[in-house]
Amino acid sequence: MSAEQNTTGPENNIETPKVSAEHYENAEKSIEAKSEHVESGEKAEEKARIEALESAISVERGGAEKKTKHNDTPTPRRRGGISKKEKTVAYKKHMKQVQAELPAPERAFSKIIHAPVVEKTSEFVGGTVARPNAILSGAVVAFFLVLAVYIVAKNLGYTLSGFETIGAFIIGWVIGVLYDYFKVLVTGKK
Repeated sequence: MSAEQNTTGPENNIETPKVSAEHYENAEKSIEAKSEHVESGEKAEEKARIEALESAISVERGGAEKKTKHNDTPTPRRRGGISKKEKTVAYKKHMKQVQAELPAPERAFSKIIHAPVVEKTSEFVGGTVARPNAILSGAVVAFFLVLAVYIVAKNLGYTLSGFETIGAFIIGWVIGVLYDYFKVLVTGKK
């Protein structure tokens, strides 16, 4: 024996098993089979997801088709801004949906206050007569002016007729409207 074969040490105590090429090939095949099984599981999972989405979409479309009527088909969208007619149609559709969810008394009240005549009148009054600055100044001026008139009338012995509050409010309201008017003239903003 040579000196290299006769040495004792940890390297020589380990016996290496004799592994054939067939064993390596079998191991490679089993690893490939496992990876194919994992990939096929992932593919099956992805396929199941796609099928579930497709069935959900078809069910949703089926429900939507039942809800729509023959003459309720949407018109094709034209290019450009939204027209007044489209806004009106969308508004009416939305109001109908919301009112359908309300209880009967609230639905009736909603139909009354959302009638076109009532809405136009409300917008006009809100933009002219019932302006916030006009009402606020009317109330403030009415308070101080009626207080002053009451103190003077009490000291001089006059009786008040009741129109003092209304008159003072009208004076304050005019002051508020004039303030809004001049503010728009100066700044150019509402």
